[in-house]
Amino acid sequence: MLTTSLNELALTYDVRWANPLPHLAAGWDVPVWNFAQTAELSHFRPEGSAHRPCARLRLLHDGRGLRGIYQVQDQFVRSLRTHYMDEVWKDSCVEIFLQPKLGAGYFNLEMNAGGAHLCCYIEDPERVPGGFKKFTPLPAPIGQKIEVRSSLPKVIDPEIAEPVVWHLDFFVPFEVLEHYVGPLEKIRGQSWRGNFYKCADESSHPHWASWAPVDAFNFHVPHCFGTIYFQ
Repeated sequence: MLTTSLNELALTYDVRWANPLPHLAAGWDVPVWNFAQTAELSHFRPEGSAHRPCARLRLLHDGRGLRGIYQVQDQFVRSLRTHYMDEVWKDSCVEIFLQPKLGAGYFNLEMNAGGAHLCCYIEDPERVPGGFKKFTPLPAPIGQKIEVRSSLPKVIDPEIAEPVVWHLDFFVPFEVLEHYVGPLEKIRGQSWRGNFYKCADESSHPHWASWAPVDAFNFHVPHCFGTIYFQ
């Protein structure tokens, strides 16, 4: 019954085309970003603390890749991991999961408040010791083509206890995804599946929020993904 209800609430995010794209760290309120649709990450899992940060995401594309910017009105911000493929979800973290083709796997791009990130291609998200039943961490020469920049320092320790607004910008070249799902061809007019998340597993006030609601204490639930449409 819960899964049916979530399907009835299916969300669509329209990724608008822009050329040129805003550069990294251009700022949330520059005119080109004001043209983008804003997604609100307003569905919080009950397993979290009472802290409810306001996290919003904007996306644009230019046919070569996907540019995004998160704005997070936050508190209790902590970030320790600094290397590619570190356990960034344990820090104050924002994420975007993308499934370009139905029947194929999806990508989990996870980025902490200091700007470190990880990315895997996940074909079977069933949990097993060491990760998932079938997944491929993107090797550094591929995964580090994804650009990430945060408005905060690389390391935040001790955590920022007072309210703070931070931004995180990223760019995903479509060629990175094509290594695993094959040619994407003309992007405009395509419908992908995906979801957007905010978490902080090991902060003093852990929380788990999403754009499209999830029916388990788990972000790796592709049947709960919303639709991402490229205009």
